[in-house]
Amino acid sequence: MEETATVPKSLMENLLGLLRIRVKRGVNLAVRDVRSSDPYLVIKMYNQKLKTRVIKKDVNPEWNEDLTLSIIDPNHQVSLTVYDHDTFSKDDKMGDADFDISAYIEALRMNVTGLANGTVLKRIQPSNQNCLADESCIYYTNGKIIQDMILRLQNVECGEVEISLHWIDLPGSKGL
Repeated sequence: MEETATVPKSLMENLLGLLRIRVKRGVNLAVRDVRSSDPYLVIKMYNQKLKTRVIKKDVNPEWNEDLTLSIIDPNHQVSLTVYDHDTFSKDDKMGDADFDISAYIEALRMNVTGLANGTVLKRIQPSNQNCLADESCIYYTNGKIIQDMILRLQNVECGEVEISLHWIDLPGSKGL
C-alpha cells in the first residue's frame, strides 16, 4: 500500500491554524566558546521541534527567520532554547524561555477589522509568571494581528531573544 503525505483528517479537524514565529534576533547572548558563541534557536511545542540556522561567532545574532507551528491547543506553552553549536562536542545550552500564546489567540478571536495600523489590542506586562523582558504588545496592522515579545532567557547569565507571532488561517482546519 502506498503512503501519501496528506494531513490526517482528524488532525485537520482539531487544527486551529498555524502560528508563524518570526525569530528576529538575540541580544547579549552568553559567551560559550572562547570569545563568542555560534547560536541557534530551537522552538518546541507538543511533538513539534523547529530550529533556526546557526550564526557563527555572534552573541547578537540576527536570524530574521520564520518557524511555523501547527496549533491544536492554544493553552500549551511554547518553549524556546538557544544553543551554541559546537563541532566536536555536545552543543551548549545558552538559556531558555517559555511563552504563552493564549492572550494572542484571545485577541485573534475578537475578530477585529478595519482598525488603524498600530492599534494596540492588549499589553502584557513582564512578571515572574512569564519570561518577558519588557511589555509585550498585541497590535493590529495591515489587517493582521501581531504580537511582539522580548524574552529574557532563563538558566543563563544573560541574553534576550526578540520574536513576533503571526497567525495563518488554514483552509479545512477547525479555525479559531
